[in-house]
Amino acid sequence: MIATISPSHLADLRRRGDSVTLIDVRTPAEFGEVHVDGARNLPLDRLDPKQLSAEVIEGTPIYFVCKSGGRSQKACEKLIAAGISNVVSVEGGTAACEAAGVPVVRGRKVMSLERQVRICAGAIVALGAALGAFAPAPWNMVGIGLAGFIGAGLVFAGITDTCGMAMVIARMPWNQAGGTGARCTTALVAAIALSVAAPAMAAEHTKDSLDTVKAAVAAKQAVLIDVREPEEWEQGHVAGAGLLPLSELENGLPPAELAKILPRDKPIYLHCFAGGRCLDAADILARQGFDVRPLKPGYPALVKAGFPTAKGR
Repeated sequence: MIATISPSHLADLRRRGDSVTLIDVRTPAEFGEVHVDGARNLPLDRLDPKQLSAEVIEGTPIYFVCKSGGRSQKACEKLIAAGISNVVSVEGGTAACEAAGVPVVRGRKVMSLERQVRICAGAIVALGAALGAFAPAPWNMVGIGLAGFIGAGLVFAGITDTCGMAMVIARMPWNQAGGTGARCTTALVAAIALSVAAPAMAAEHTKDSLDTVKAAVAAKQAVLIDVREPEEWEQGHVAGAGLLPLSELENGLPPAELAKILPRDKPIYLHCFAGGRCLDAADILARQGFDVRPLKPGYPALVKAGFPTAKGR
């Protein structure tokens, strides 16, 4: 259960002069439009638990805020998975803080990420419906498939509380600091095209069972790679697994360095603590041609399944 704090309680802490580490995980453009006074912007897709753990004073909570509370909850989950438990989500987000009288800083008006996702999804479904109704074969079938694909993607996003389209749009130039409204229409068209491809490009957890993984690794027909951070690894890891922290992958490892760690002729099973970070790692490695298979079960599940473990370096 993620700890939360009400905007009024947050305001009380600030009025008392308590040290409050408040991080806004929205896009830079959203942050620039309006944000809680004193908040620091660190977009969810760039959140680095290792960096935060080094910056924050031990015992001091890290408060996360977004637009309405969804992304701040995800930020808390990401840090908890990395072993940082003293995290708190601000209920209702920036909108609720402003309504509660918490001081905010205003800038240029921008379109929220949620609205951009709705526009993109709606435009793609409308295009698919138009093709299905009026275009000749085989384009009518393409249109029907396109509309169905986006509909299924929205259902998946609702069930899993993850949205590949939102992650792609959040990285678009107009959602970064310095973006301008004049470029919004052209950039939004690009986002629609990218959003169609995003679900297809995103990695998915492998359907291979843990027994299959264990047998393949034991027979040296596959390798197991842990993408957690070194501190987590030292506290306990699967014996014989390799360590390749997601943070290093995101910073960009040269192909020559990856070749020393990863084989190109065997499946590579990736795991983390709870199944999230290994998907990000799989996206990076798949683009470089590796046969990666991220595991949904995390390290505790591997231990429970009987994988041998070790501690330390």
